[in-house]
Amino acid sequence: MLSLLTDHPLFCALILILLDLGLWRLISSHGSAWKLLVRVLIFSLFSVLLFNEGLNPMEPAPWADNVPLHLAATGLQIGWWLFGARTLTVLIGAVMMQRVGHTGRLLQDLLGAVIFLIAIIAALAYVLDLPVKGVLATSGALAIIVGLALQSTLSDVFSGIVLNTTKPYQLDDWISIDGTEGRVTDIDWRATRLQTSQGSMAVIPNSLAAKAKIINFSRPSNMFGVAVSVQVSPHARPNSVIDALERAMQGCRPLLDNPAPSVALKSSSSAGAEYEISGFVASMSEKRAVRNQLFDLAYRHLQASGVNLLSSDEPAAPAHLSRARALLDSSPIFSTLRQEEKETFSQNMALQTFRAGEIILEGGEVSDHLFIIESGVVSVTLNRHGVPFESGRMGPGEVIGEAGILSDTSLPADFSAKTFCALYRIEKSYLKPCLDARHDINDAMKALLDFRLLKAQALTQETPVAAPKRGFLQWLRHRA
Repeated sequence: MLSLLTDHPLFCALILILLDLGLWRLISSHGSAWKLLVRVLIFSLFSVLLFNEGLNPMEPAPWADNVPLHLAATGLQIGWWLFGARTLTVLIGAVMMQRVGHTGRLLQDLLGAVIFLIAIIAALAYVLDLPVKGVLATSGALAIIVGLALQSTLSDVFSGIVLNTTKPYQLDDWISIDGTEGRVTDIDWRATRLQTSQGSMAVIPNSLAAKAKIINFSRPSNMFGVAVSVQVSPHARPNSVIDALERAMQGCRPLLDNPAPSVALKSSSSAGAEYEISGFVASMSEKRAVRNQLFDLAYRHLQASGVNLLSSDEPAAPAHLSRARALLDSSPIFSTLRQEEKETFSQNMALQTFRAGEIILEGGEVSDHLFIIESGVVSVTLNRHGVPFESGRMGPGEVIGEAGILSDTSLPADFSAKTFCALYRIEKSYLKPCLDARHDINDAMKALLDFRLLKAQALTQETPVAAPKRGFLQWLRHRA
C-alpha cells in the first residue's frame, strides 16, 4: 500500500476523488456526521499527497516539459481548489443547519456559490497563471449584461434573502399570500412553495411574496382561527339566536377555551340577519371538521329554539306541533315513526330541566327511562385510572339512557348538564313495547349503544408507552 502511494501519488489522488464521490452517494442521509467526517479526511489525504509530490495549488504545475503529466497535475490542482470549496461549503452548511435549520438553505446556496466562484478565480490565477484582472473586468461586464437579462430572477433571489432574514414564515407554517392559502413545503432561491388544502402545489415567486400581504396562521403556535356565519330571519329575536349559537359553540369540544370563542351579530337588514361564531382550534387539520360540526350544531340548537336558518323556499313548520312532537321529527332514531305514532309517542313524553352542572345520569346507574335532549349541551365524562376527563358533548336530538332500556345495564360515563338543559323523559314501561314492535328503531338504538361502549372502552384503556431508543454509547454506560 505504501509503495503504491509513493510510486503513483497522482493516480492515488485521483482515486481519492472518486472514492469521495462514491462514499458520498453510498452513506445515507441519516449518517450526515459520518459523511462530513469522511469528506474532511479524504480532502486531508488528498492535500498531503499533492504537497508531498511538490504540487503546490498556489503555483503552476512544475512539469511543463512532460505534457501529459503536466495536464494531469494541473487538473488535480484545479480539483484541489474545487474539492476544498465543496468541503468548506459542506462544513458551513452543517453549522448553519444546527443554528437556523432548513430555513437558511437559501443563504447556504448563495454562500456556496460565492465560495465556488472564489475557488474558480483562485484556480485561474494560481494554477493556470491567467491575468485575473482582465478576467474580472470581462466577467464584470458580462455580469452586468446577465444581470439586466435576469432582473426578475435576481429580484426573486434578493427577496428570498430578505424573507429568510426576517422570517415572516418558516417550513410547515400555514400561511396566506395574497389570498393563496397553504402549508409551506419549501423556500428556495426563486420561490416559496405551498401545499394547499386541496392537495395542489402553489409556487409563489419570492419577489411577489416580499411585497404581498402575508397572513401566518401558525403564529402564535398551536392556535388557528375558525369562524362560521349563519343567516336567520330578521324577525327572530337576537337574544334567542345568540343564546342558541352560544350553546352550539359550547357543544363543540375542539374549540379552545383560551382565547374564548364568541358569538356576534355581523349585519342585519330587511333580508336577514347574519351571525358569526368565531374561535380557535389547536391544529390546522381540525379546521374543516370543526366548521362542519359548528354548522350542524348551530342548525340543531337554532331549531330547538324555534329559529330556522334563512331560506327563500323553506316552508314554515306547522304551528300546531308541540315541542315534543317537533323533537321526534328531528331525532335521527325516532324520525321513522309514522305521523300517528309520533302523536301518541309525544303525549307520553315529560319535560324535565337541569341547571348547569347538575348530573343527568350517573355512571353505573341503570336507567329506567330514556332522555331525548330538547335544548342545551350535555357533557359526557369518563374515568381513566380514577381520573375523570370529558370525552364528548351532546346536543338536541340525541338520547341518553338507552343501555338500561335495551339490556338493563349501564354505561361507565357520567352525563351532566354543561348549560341549562331541557330533556324529554320517556319511561321504560311505555318505550319497551314500542321497541319490540318497531325493530328498525330497536336496531338503531342497539347500534348506538354498541358504538358508545366501544368508544368508552377505547378512551379508557391504557395507552402503551413506546420504549425510548438507546444508542450504542448508552448501552455501554448501562453495561459499565
